[in-house]
Amino acid sequence: MDNVNQPQQPQAPAPAAGMTPHAAAALSYVLGFITGIYFYVTSKDAYVRFHAMQSTVLSVALIVLSIILGYVPVLGALLSPLISLGTLILVIVLIIKAYHGEKYKLPYIGDFAEKKA
Repeated sequence: MDNVNQPQQPQAPAPAAGMTPHAAAALSYVLGFITGIYFYVTSKDAYVRFHAMQSTVLSVALIVLSIILGYVPVLGALLSPLISLGTLILVIVLIIKAYHGEKYKLPYIGDFAEKKA
């Protein structure tokens, strides 16, 4: 017999690339804007899209900052290693928080990402 009269169960949005939303959100930080754009485009899940957009905006902002510091002779050379280390630590923290299901918002960038997700 058909299931014609049975109510349909609402379907959750499919996670990006056939993985859990938490794993997709965490992976969106791994290669910066590359994985950020990929997961933003391929996922319909708001949680994944938020982290993907936050990853994209963060990595673009850091690239711009790196270019600007490249033009500052002494200060740029001193700050670049510190910013690189800080970026590595920040990205590791964001990956862990995204994987554990926490919607951690960075100042300014997180608000923008939330609007776009």
